[in-house]
Amino acid sequence: MRVKRQSVQGTRGGAIVIGGDYRGLGVVRSLGRRGIPVWVLTDNHRLAAFSRYATRSLPWPETDQVNFLLALCAQYSLDSWVVIPTGDEAAALLSRHHAVLKARLKLTVPTWDVLRYAYDKRLTYRLAADLNLAYPWTCYPQERADLENLHAPFPVILKPAIKEGFNSFVHDKAWEARDRAALLDLYDQATAMVPRDLVMAQEMIPGDGTTQFSYAALCKDGEPLVSIVARRTRQYPTDFGRSSTFVESVDQPQVEKISRALLAALGYTGLVEIEFKRDPRDGEYKLLDINPRVWGWHTLGRRFGGDFAYLLWQLMQGEPVTETRVPAGLHWVRGITDIAAVAQEMRQGRLSLGGYLRSFQRPLESAIFAFDDLLPALIEAPLLAQLALRRKAL
Repeated sequence: MRVKRQSVQGTRGGAIVIGGDYRGLGVVRSLGRRGIPVWVLTDNHRLAAFSRYATRSLPWPETDQVNFLLALCAQYSLDSWVVIPTGDEAAALLSRHHAVLKARLKLTVPTWDVLRYAYDKRLTYRLAADLNLAYPWTCYPQERADLENLHAPFPVILKPAIKEGFNSFVHDKAWEARDRAALLDLYDQATAMVPRDLVMAQEMIPGDGTTQFSYAALCKDGEPLVSIVARRTRQYPTDFGRSSTFVESVDQPQVEKISRALLAALGYTGLVEIEFKRDPRDGEYKLLDINPRVWGWHTLGRRFGGDFAYLLWQLMQGEPVTETRVPAGLHWVRGITDIAAVAQEMRQGRLSLGGYLRSFQRPLESAIFAFDDLLPALIEAPLLAQLALRRKAL
């Protein structure tokens, strides 16, 4: 992409978005529509860079990222610009180097003493235990023998404690083992990709995406300013969704109550999404993840008081943010992946054609398609195909 050496002026500066996927695209549109200059630092995904609202784009380097950001500030006079990460690793980087980076930039993530409880699931579940909140039964095997002697009902899943680097274990989110032999085999594969202490074994809570709920919010000092509760009605893959494909806002007071307790305990400031799964065996909402950054469906409530990217921008500028709870009954879809999710659910007899068509009632927000910004929708499929081929070649 074109980048000219120049100084960017403005009373409030602009924003730097780290990550070029559909999450980043939503941020770019939110700010760009309001005349705020947005630079995109693209990783393997470049979709956001094709938005008409992206002022500049540059590749996000794999190494020396802190010095890259500082050099960018110096070269293009981007001091006091707001930095918004869209992925876990970028959020962790900003948090770990908070003291150095905040001298030049406005960081939208909390310091590492807070963010680490979201980044590392071992700490997430320790916090839940301290607060007496429900979470899935989990063990942390130190060696293979711990799983050979594991007393747990199958199926059991293996999952990484942190999402760092790229390999199939991290990418797939969770691996299901239906018996002990499969569990040991999957453990051997996982420990060939990540350190042993990062592999967790966890009970598999029954249910698909319709039993998964999220509480998402913009917070200040542990108090939610703007919030929304949503249900992951469809996801792909259907059992261990790497991403949501169709999401609805709902009323669920218990999810909100648990989430507020977590956020207050952390004294959290910034954007956050907290994921739960309702266990049909006991009816409890069990904590799965805390995502300390922009989440996939963050544009769901943008027309109903929940334009989270812009509200985050306002908070970082010291402007007042009106306390808002986004209403239930809103819908969000990412079309290209929802087609795959729908096909899978129809094959399994869990969704009819009529049920699929009824899900598209208004108000409906598209993750990609926008009349005022058509190119991302046209380029998405070729970009995804290119990415898949590149990963296959690795």
